[in-house]
Amino acid sequence: MISATFVFAVQDGISRYLAADYSVFMIVTIRYWFFAAFVMAVAKRQVGSIRKAAATKQPVLQAFRGALLVTEICVLVAAFVHLGLVESHAIFACYPLLIAALSGPVLGETVGWRRWAAIGVGFIGVLIILQPGFRVFSPWAFVALLSAFMFALYGLLTRYVARQDTAATSFFWTGTVGAIVVTPLGLWHWEPMIGTDWYWMGALCVTGALGHWLLIKTYEVAEASVVQPFAYLQLVFASTIGLLVFRETLALNVVLGGALVVAAGLFTLWRARKAG
Repeated sequence: MISATFVFAVQDGISRYLAADYSVFMIVTIRYWFFAAFVMAVAKRQVGSIRKAAATKQPVLQAFRGALLVTEICVLVAAFVHLGLVESHAIFACYPLLIAALSGPVLGETVGWRRWAAIGVGFIGVLIILQPGFRVFSPWAFVALLSAFMFALYGLLTRYVARQDTAATSFFWTGTVGAIVVTPLGLWHWEPMIGTDWYWMGALCVTGALGHWLLIKTYEVAEASVVQPFAYLQLVFASTIGLLVFRETLALNVVLGGALVVAAGLFTLWRARKAG
């Protein structure tokens, strides 16, 4: 899981670099072409055929999940470029809190007062990062928050469809639908890429596939609730890349707010595991 979070952080850094000079839609389209091929290969290996992997009783919901994730990725990459990796990931780290808050209306789960208190503390952390009323904050901060909301909804829908579909089926729909949705936008915004940047584009595709492969292997040998807290290391890794590679700054409000968000998120994960 730690390896997966590191790989995804590297992927975020490459995305930030490429999207500064090229269309976000084009970058995500190329990435998803490779991702779709990867999920097809995984599906064929796990269930025997692509047709079996695609079989589902809830195609509309699965398609919506796939479209939602690729849209969220486009939104988050745009935030990386305009806001930076450090602040974007500090805000994005609130998505487990959003999952906890929305698990009641979406999944019918019960959220106790302790988790609601943690959710409140986490969003105080988000407010500390945004500093409303103290400075003219970037509207891109709300874009990062929107991406966290979209990813939380995607996570909840993934748990919902898992009641009837296998993980292989959900994984297949995630990659293929995402590629179908983003391809027209990517082709419309296509622009020439210099030779050396194609190497970075290749690295982006490889890190995407490698990160998902590591996640698959993680969940084969460990329960999700056990390893999920380590996902917060992506904030550490991505922030380090932002500071060292892109010369971003680490403001005190981002450190304090991010710490509150992570602490609240870890508490909600612990309470969910104890309740389960």
